[in-house]
Amino acid sequence: MRTMIAGASDGRGAGMRRSGHVVRGAALALLGLTQMFAPGRIGAQERDSIPGVTLGLLYESAYRPTVGIKPFTGRFGGDALAPRVEAIIGRDVRYSDRFETLESIPEALAGEGIDYTLWDRLNTDWIVSGQVEGSGDGFVLLLELHDVVFREVKERGRFPIPDEADDDFRMAVHRVSDAIVEWITGEPGMAASRVAFSMQGPGTAWEIYVIDSDGENLRRVTNYANTSLSPAWSPDGTRLAFTSYKEDDTPRVFEVDLGTGRERALAVTREGQYMTPSYHPDGQLMAFSVMNGPRSGLFTYNFDRDCCLTHLTGGSWDDISPAFSADGRWIAYTTNRFGEYTPQIQIIPSRGGTSETLSPYEYGANSYYADPDWSPTQEMVAFHGRIRRGRYQILVADLADRGHRLRQVTWEGNNEAPSWAPDGRHLVFAGERDWGFGLMIVDVATGKIRSLIGGRRVDVPDWSPALRPAS
Repeated sequence: MRTMIAGASDGRGAGMRRSGHVVRGAALALLGLTQMFAPGRIGAQERDSIPGVTLGLLYESAYRPTVGIKPFTGRFGGDALAPRVEAIIGRDVRYSDRFETLESIPEALAGEGIDYTLWDRLNTDWIVSGQVEGSGDGFVLLLELHDVVFREVKERGRFPIPDEADDDFRMAVHRVSDAIVEWITGEPGMAASRVAFSMQGPGTAWEIYVIDSDGENLRRVTNYANTSLSPAWSPDGTRLAFTSYKEDDTPRVFEVDLGTGRERALAVTREGQYMTPSYHPDGQLMAFSVMNGPRSGLFTYNFDRDCCLTHLTGGSWDDISPAFSADGRWIAYTTNRFGEYTPQIQIIPSRGGTSETLSPYEYGANSYYADPDWSPTQEMVAFHGRIRRGRYQILVADLADRGHRLRQVTWEGNNEAPSWAPDGRHLVFAGERDWGFGLMIVDVATGKIRSLIGGRRVDVPDWSPALRPAS
C-alpha cells in the first residue's frame, strides 16, 4: 500500500504517496467491512476450532497509517502538564489499534514548526501537535492534525482540560484522543469510556468495579461484602444497574448514580429472583430476568416511572442476560430451553413476539453459547461459546446474513462474557490463561489482545458508552 521511497528528494516519492493517499482514504472508509468479515487472501490465517462456525481471519497485512506525535509544548502554566497529556494521547492512539505509531521522535522534529519533508522521510502519514495553555482554573489544549502527504493542517481544535487533580482530567484527555481517531478515520474512538465488572476481593465477596479503558483509575462501586454481579451501563454513562444478593441473599436489581452515589432498587412486583439487567437505549426501560418464580422469563419495566412490567418470553426453562440492539428494537438473550446444559443465543423483538435462534445449535452436539452483547455501531452480536468439551471462545455473529456466519476472535485459553466498546471494534471479556485470570480486550479487526486487569478473578464486564463531560 505504501509507495513512498524514504529520502526521495526529486518529488517522485511524494507523487507516488499522493496517489497512495487517495487509496488510503478508500481503505479507511472500507476498513470496518473488509477487516471484520470479508474473506482474506494475503496474510490471513484460518484455523479449525468450533464445528459449525465459519471461522474468522486475522488480517496481518491490513493497511494502518502511521501517526507521529510531536512533543507537546506549554505556556501560561501549561508546561508541566503538557508531557502528561501527550503521554495519555500517545497510548490511546496505540490502543485504538488503527495506526502505526512512531516510538521515538528525532530531536530535529521536536522544535518549532512542522517540517513535512523530515516527517515524510519517516514514512509518517499524520502528525499530531499540541500546546497546553493555562486558562482560568484549568487549561486548554490547542491541537492540530497535520496531513503529511498533502502538507497541510487537516483539523484544529481547542479542548478544555481540567487540572490534573480533577477527577475528570484523564477522561478529558481521552476525549481528545477520540477526536483524533474520528478526524483521521471518520469513525468513533473508545478511549473516553470505562468498563464495569464484578471482581472477587480478598475474601469470597464479589463487588462491582469500574476502570478506564486504558487500565487506569480502578474504582470500587459497591461494598456490600456479598455477591454483586452483571453490571450494566445506562446509555448516558451516569448510572449502573446490577444484580446483588445484599438483601436476604436473594438476587435483586439495583441502580446506582455514579455521580451522587444514590442507590435505588427495582420494585419487586412478582415472586422470583431478579437478575441481569440491561438498559434500553432510551435510558428508561430496563430488561431483566426473573427466575424461580411462578412465571419466569424476560421482563421489561419502566424504571424511571416505576411501572409497566411486561413479560416478553419464558417458560419452564431459564431466559437470562438480555441485551438491546442499538436501535432498541431487538433483544438478544441466553436461553436453556433446548436443554439445561446446552444454553443458546436467541433474539426477540423488544416488545415481545417470536424468538429466533442465533447461535449454531445442533441437536445432540452438546454446544454451549451464552452472554450476548449487541454492537453499538453495526448489526453484530458477540457472545462466548464452546462445542462438546472445548474451552470457551469469543464469537461474533453478523446479522446481515441472519447470523449464519460467525467469526471466532479468540483462540487461546478460556474467554467469556464479551462486551462491545463504543467504537464497535473492540471487545472486553473475562479471560483465563496459564498465568491466571483477568480482563482482556480484543481488537475484532486484527485479533490483537491486550490485558486490562491481570491476576484477578473477574466476571461479566460491561463497556460504557462514550462518556461526556458532566453538565
